[in-house]
Formats: sequence, structure tokens, C-alpha cells
Amino acid sequence: MATVGVRYIVDDVDAALAFYTERLGFAKVMHPAPTFAMVSRGDLRLALSSPSGRGGGGQVLADGRVPTPGGWNRIQLEVDDVRGLADELRRAGVTLRSNVVTGMGGDQVIVDDPSGNPVELFQPTIDDARLQHDH
Repeated sequence: MATVGVRYIVDDVDAALAFYTERLGFAKVMHPAPTFAMVSRGDLRLALSSPSGRGGGGQVLADGRVPTPGGWNRIQLEVDDVRGLADELRRAGVTLRSNVVTGMGGDQVIVDDPSGNPVELFQPTIDDARLQHDH
């Protein structure tokens, strides 16, 4: 069972569903409507909603604002080979916001999903930065 749930607003649910399942290793949980799908990876459940007047997470707000994708807040996925995956995604036409950079706990790159939502791919270089520790 997922322990963390995140919702991303997307322009095209089908494109987002394909991106997360085919490119980033998520499993499809459900896709009950054109404006909504849910995927999971480990302890993360990711809800994908497109803006609509039909209720749910993509619903137009009472003051008329429409949810939009993008920004800099992001999910972080731990990967074994960030450089290899970044090269693979670049060849597939995925937008990378930068080249792989080295940080305090590991190497990372931010890629955009088809709607422009950022996803950080992170390869830890120190044990304390890992999402799961071997004990």
C-alpha cells in the first residue's frame, strides 16, 4: 500500500500515464475517466488530474482559478544510474531542465513530464541520502 500520495495536474492524462508507466517504472492503478488516472511506484501513489469542470482534483476553483501544471515542487525518484536514464530520456524526446548535477548527497537531474511537471531523478552517493536503508 502506498504511504505517500501526490497529485499532479496534467494537460493530457493519457500522455502522463504513458510517461510515468513506460519511462519511469510506475504501475497503472486505475484510469477510470479521461480526466483522471492513478499510478504507483513503491510507497508513492501519484494521482494525475487534468483541469475540468467535472469535480475532483482538477476541478475549476470557486474563484475561477484553473489548476495548472509546472512549478518547481517535485517528486523525487531514486534511480541506480541517473546519467544513463537521463541520456535515454533525452533520446526519447523528454525535456531535461538541466544536465546531471552533483549535490551534497548524490547526483540529480530534473525532467519534465509531458505537461511540464518536474520529476527529480536522484542517484544517492552517500548512504544517508538513500530512500531506503539496508539495516
